Amino acid sequence: MEQSEAAAEVTDLRTQIIDARGHPPKPTHTAAELSALSNLSNDLGRIARGWLRIGFTLPDALPKRRAAPVIDPAKSLAAMAGYFFDKPLEFVLFSYEWDRDRSLQVVKLPEAYQLVYHLEHGPDAWACELLEEVGHQVRARRFDGRTAVDSIREAISSGHGIGKSATTAWLVDWIMSTRPNARGIVTAATSPQLESKTWAEIGKWTKRCIFGSWFNITTGKGSMRMSMREHPESWRCDAQTSREENSESFAGLHAADSTPFYLFDEASAIPAAIWQVAEGGMTDGEPMWFAFGNPTRNTGKFFECFNAQRHRWTTRQIDSRDVALTNKTQIGQWVDDFGEESDFVKVRVRGVFPSASSLQFIGRELVDDAAGRELFDQRGEAVIIGVDPARFGDDSSVIWTRCGRDARSFEPIRLRGIDTMTLASRVAEHANRLRNTGRFVLINVDGGGVGGGVVDRLRSLNYDVNEVQFGGKANDPKKYANKRAEIWGAMRDWLAGGAIPKDEGLATDLCSVEYGFNASDQILLERKESMKSRGLASPDAADALAITFAVPVPIVEGDGARGWDRPVKSQSAQRDYDPMAVLSKESYDPYR
Repeated sequence: MEQSEAAAEVTDLRTQIIDARGHPPKPTHTAAELSALSNLSNDLGRIARGWLRIGFTLPDALPKRRAAPVIDPAKSLAAMAGYFFDKPLEFVLFSYEWDRDRSLQVVKLPEAYQLVYHLEHGPDAWACELLEEVGHQVRARRFDGRTAVDSIREAISSGHGIGKSATTAWLVDWIMSTRPNARGIVTAATSPQLESKTWAEIGKWTKRCIFGSWFNITTGKGSMRMSMREHPESWRCDAQTSREENSESFAGLHAADSTPFYLFDEASAIPAAIWQVAEGGMTDGEPMWFAFGNPTRNTGKFFECFNAQRHRWTTRQIDSRDVALTNKTQIGQWVDDFGEESDFVKVRVRGVFPSASSLQFIGRELVDDAAGRELFDQRGEAVIIGVDPARFGDDSSVIWTRCGRDARSFEPIRLRGIDTMTLASRVAEHANRLRNTGRFVLINVDGGGVGGGVVDRLRSLNYDVNEVQFGGKANDPKKYANKRAEIWGAMRDWLAGGAIPKDEGLATDLCSVEYGFNASDQILLERKESMKSRGLASPDAADALAITFAVPVPIVEGDGARGWDRPVKSQSAQRDYDPMAVLSKESYDPYR
């Protein structure tokens, strides 16, 4: 009989939570009425304080009434769990006693959030932004409890001391409290990390959570579990060690009517086998995957989240200096002792992966300097369009535009999954737009593979196109093994004085390519296939920028060069004009 009553109780709780998603609760009390209840030490008082924190109140200007409605704590909590289904930030602000528990009053809630919510302390800015983004993704997917949706994948790379363990606990509490039948696995790089930090933090925050009484948490070695009291097998989260031989314990995580989720802490050191098995849990329900860690390794699955698999993940790189919680004095000493560009500071402070290798062709410092450089007027220069085509798959077709030392003012065009005809049309449209402003435009296209079709189509439309063959002979064969190595060399030289946008994707592309020397001591760049085998994305954006250096570009000077500026579809009609005749040797730079 008792088991039957317990089953009925949990079924009722599940039903209330799910019903509240479709019919969200509305405020029933004014702030003044809730303030009168807020001094109670029971669940009723906690609910009142939580509603006040998130502004879940009626207007105070309502007509006076004899008595406010009676609050049923159990029903109110079930309804609020459904309400918070797509509101993880509000869940966190409601569920923990930020205004009462002094141990939580460590970080000031960012001013932008203080204007919305009624409390002084709370999560740091980066955590607020992460929680808001997750909520946005939940709303975009509209999971109906039956039809599987795309997985939510968040990868957070950071320096030390940003409070990521607390954030992992908030995410676990939010998922478990708002999603009946949720199934989760939490893991970390080592058993001590998992037991004493990650799982211990989850246990600590769940005890503080207003929904925490719904769950049992075990912390003993080998039996770390969080489960719904009345139905522990179907509504639970387990902690698993990440030893490679333990990979099979990550399989079979399915929750077709709810949320299967993984949370990886210190993700850089979690073996690839664990990541691969976890992919199987992303196939049904409303799957979620969170990977946190310091970027200690420039290989592996966590590194791939920011490179080869970056189209699958929402990524964040958190600099410890931007976080209120961190010890700024200690961080300043690290930067002074090791240097801003040292791998020590990159990993422990900036949340940036260490240098690719000693054979990195373009250094990060060179890229960062170009991203921060002031722009000067380049109006007299020719405009060069570089096109790196990709037909389908993970790679993108990229159109990059450069004018002299300026590769920033024209926003790059990135296109995924388009055919060569469509790409050629977009290039022609872009060229026309530039020419109609009175600029002389050069079009350089990678003609290898599917790029030949783009070149042919543009020429059939009467556009002059420079076909660039990456494997072709370099102009300086003593130094470079092929054309691709040469144009990347020109781009590297140009970065010392050029300006690029602050684009982490471009920066990663530029800094990821390695180089070596062939038997003739010519510089040879790493092939794209080799980069992919290292877990890196194809450097589409960097290749498109490099293509703009494939042919010599004259510096137009004086009235004699006005013919170059005509806004025409094709410049073939101007071939009787010799621009070199009006250019001095000093005004000609093959890599402008």
